[in-house]
Order: sequence, then structure tokens, then C-alpha cells
Amino acid sequence: MPDPAILDRLRAAVEAGFEKEVAFLQDLVRFPSLRGAEAPLQDWVHRELAARGYAMDRFTLADVPLDGHPKAAPMVDADPARSVQVVATHRAANPTGRSLILQGHIDVVPEGPHAMWTHPPYAAVIRDGWLYGRGAHDMKAGVAAMVFAMDAIRAAGLEPAADVYLQTVTEEESTGNGALATLLRGYRAEAALVPEPTGHAITRSQTGTIWFRLKVRGVPVHVMVAQDGTNAIMSAYALINALYAHTKVLNQVGRDDPWYGATDPIKFNPGIIRGGDWASSTPSWCEVDCRIGLLPGTTPQEAMAGVEAVVREAAKGDSFLANNPPEITWHGFQTDPYVLEPGSEAEAVLAAAHQAVHGGAMPERRSTAVNDARYYGLYMGVPGLCYGPRGEGAHGFDERTSLADLRTCTLTIAAFIADWCGVRAAS
Repeated sequence: MPDPAILDRLRAAVEAGFEKEVAFLQDLVRFPSLRGAEAPLQDWVHRELAARGYAMDRFTLADVPLDGHPKAAPMVDADPARSVQVVATHRAANPTGRSLILQGHIDVVPEGPHAMWTHPPYAAVIRDGWLYGRGAHDMKAGVAAMVFAMDAIRAAGLEPAADVYLQTVTEEESTGNGALATLLRGYRAEAALVPEPTGHAITRSQTGTIWFRLKVRGVPVHVMVAQDGTNAIMSAYALINALYAHTKVLNQVGRDDPWYGATDPIKFNPGIIRGGDWASSTPSWCEVDCRIGLLPGTTPQEAMAGVEAVVREAAKGDSFLANNPPEITWHGFQTDPYVLEPGSEAEAVLAAAHQAVHGGAMPERRSTAVNDARYYGLYMGVPGLCYGPRGEGAHGFDERTSLADLRTCTLTIAAFIADWCGVRAAS
């Protein structure tokens, strides 16, 4: 349990610095850090953290040996050399506490038509206690919370008694390669906290995710004799329906899963479609970018094999595709599901910090999406904790984060750092 006197000092420090924290978050949101365009924001983050006196490391995905790593995901549509990662390190002299990684992603998903937003998506408008903008909720509020939790410890006249690494990464929304890159760069700790927007709940489990692209061909003819050609878009539509049916079967089979049960946790989504060249010609090509989940106990390779089998079988019902099979390209996520098994000391310390700040037990959640905590829990043998502030509208219009919850979460993370790492008078 956090020391009450230290918690009081941290609470005062968070409150005193909160106006600056909100301004920091607004600056984060104003950068349109879409995939492949994150470098300007990462340069800004680098300057901000360097000014705080941290030891800094800035590198790209091209600077680490991703190629051939068994857990690296293919980056078909992105350039690793343009994907910048930043690590800021507090190195404790004669460390006596336990080390910690604080990691947040700064990449955001496309905002869609701006006319569908109440406020411009990168304006970082504040209204009625909410900050609006693409990435405000997912997950720039969490990045602000981890940075200002460390600021609060310093403002309280303290410093962690162990090494702490603040990492801002890319590719969380598409491959996870940014988080993997920090491990390939050599960063290690005894626990990791990823402050995704969980609404102050610990993420007990996350499904895996697979991205793939269906490439379908057709026979173009003038629409007046459409019966003599084939329509690649309609052929792709048949494959999509087959994959929806496959997902339904997977969820039925998974109803005995101990973490998810009868909640239909496997989600399939055809997210992008391209095809055809002319409205009066039957389309000769169609591409559909898709996403499908997988439950704990299933490997990405098994899930991929399942997709291949469904597409292969569905193509048999199309006279053209039967002899011209669709192509599947794996072009992003190939992630394992992850369960944070109860009982780790790091989780107990976070739960105690939550209890001290919120006055109640820390809830838990089961996610049907992925987050970067899996890299630590699955591959490094350290607790990968996913816990962060509250917001609404991830990947949607009018995405927003609660400023009141940002303040509370910042204090909770500061209390967790103080208890996990230990603190001493700042040198």
C-alpha cells in the first residue's frame, strides 16, 4: 500500500501540474501521427523528455533486427525506416527498487471524413470536461499520464529508486513492431505498464489479431453482357460472407473458453475495399483488407490456416475463382492472445495504488482487441499490466478523453511507480 504521506505529496504535485499536463496532451493530439507520419510527434516528444533530463534514445524500426524475428509482423504498407521510437531513461544511482517500463503508443488510426466530427479531429478542443480529438482517448491520454506521473514524483521532491523507461512507440495499431523494437534494442525491466484507456481497470486478457488482404480477380466485359464476365467485387463479397460464417462457428466452439465464455469475443471485420476500374465494366480485380481475432489457446498460425481453408472452400463455389484462386497476403498483425494470470506482485502493487486513490477494488476487463502488454507477459516473463484512464470513441468520430479521469489516473500511476520502484529524496 502506498505510504499515505507520499501519496499526499503526489496528489498535491499532480494537481499543481495538471494544467501543464492538459496542455501537453493537447499538443500530443494536434500532431496527426498517422501510420508512417509519426516522426514529427516523436521528435517533439524527444525534445520534451530530453528537457526533463532523461537519457534519450531515438531509433527507427530499420535500426533493429526485425527481419526474421518470429514475432515481427509483416509491414507491407509501411517503411520501417520512417517509423521512429523514443525511449527516455531515468537511471537510478545504486538502485534499490524494482525497475519498470512505462510504454504508450503515439500512432493513431485515420480520422475519416472531417465533416462527421463535431470538432476538427486534431484541434484538441476541450468542452464540458472532455478533450476531443483523434488519439485523445487511444492512447495519448495514457502517454500524458505516464509522463506526468514521473513529473509529479519529481515535483514532490522524490525520484524512483530504480531504473524507469518511458517509451513512446509506433505500429501498435497495425503490427506491434514498435514495442518489439524496444525489446530488440535491449530494454528490460521487472514489470511493464501500458496505460491504454481501460477506464481504470486491469486488462485480464486480450484476444489475438490477424490482418490479411484478399486479392480476387475477375473477367472484365461490358456491362451489357455482364453474364459473360465475372465480377471480382461480388466474388469478394461471397468470400466475406464465408468468413463471417467462419467467425460464427469459432465463437460457438469458443463458448467454453475460461476467460471469455459465451461473449462472442472473436471479431471479424472487412475494413478496406478497393476494386474495379469502370462503372460500366465488370471489375477484374478487388482487394479487401480484413481483420479477425483469435482466442487464448489458438496460435496465429492456426488462425491463418483456418482463414486459408475457408477462402479455399468458398472459392470452389465460384466458377471463375475455382480455377483462379484468390490470393491471401498477410500484411500486419499476427499476434498471440495474452492472459495476465492473477497473482503477480506487480498487479498487487497496482491494485493497492488503485485502492488508495479510488477507494475501492481495482476492476478487471477482458479485451477483444490487442495491446502491447503481451510482449512482456508472453515473451519476457515479466508482468505486462494494461491499465489507464477513461474515454470514449476509440477509432470513431468525436473520440474524447475525460480530463477528470486523466488526473485520477496520473495519480494512480505515480503511486504505483513510487511503491513498485521505491522512492527517495531527489538528488
